Amino acid sequence: MGAYKYIAETLQKQYKARNADYRAKVIAWRAGPAMVRVEKPANLARARRLGYQAKQGYIIVRTRIDKGRRTRRRSNGGRKHKNYYLFVQPQMSHQAIAEQRVNRIYKNMEVLNSYWVGEDGNYKFFEVILADASKPTVNVSSAMRQGKAFRGLTAAGNSRGASKKKQMNKKLQRKDLAKHAYHFTPYVKKAALITKKA
Repeated sequence: MGAYKYIAETLQKQYKARNADYRAKVIAWRAGPAMVRVEKPANLARARRLGYQAKQGYIIVRTRIDKGRRTRRRSNGGRKHKNYYLFVQPQMSHQAIAEQRVNRIYKNMEVLNSYWVGEDGNYKFFEVILADASKPTVNVSSAMRQGKAFRGLTAAGNSRGASKKKQMNKKLQRKDLAKHAYHFTPYVKKAALITKKA
């Protein structure tokens, strides 16, 4: 069993047991700023699996997101039933929202991926992996600045629906339909059938 497996198991045990180390870590994160760049990932095994490398051009940013429903801003249109609802569903996961918020601050970098590192009663904490394609040490095509976090092309962006990468394009759909028999018989003129029998 490698070192990464031990790291992953240790983090899982800390979260399940809610031991003193885990609680102290979350309390410190909650007292700090909402978004902070960290030197080392909290879960090294997960970060390496998602594309992080300890090289120039790769950074880790930890951010926190409020849990629960999203409070809607009150409109100035008066107390009408169409304007007077309190909460709204953003149709995005907390992780996808975290990636977009980080990418709005670090505009010259591309979000590679993100992962959960902890939570308490009020917040969820995520670490977002960013890469700068202009650095010579970063030679990953996925690091090209394309705004993937805003277009649902990361793993978190696809969590609320079918992945765009997994959807077949129209040409593949036509090929797949051609392989299977139709559920109906095509219309054939009776006269043509008579001539064939004769």
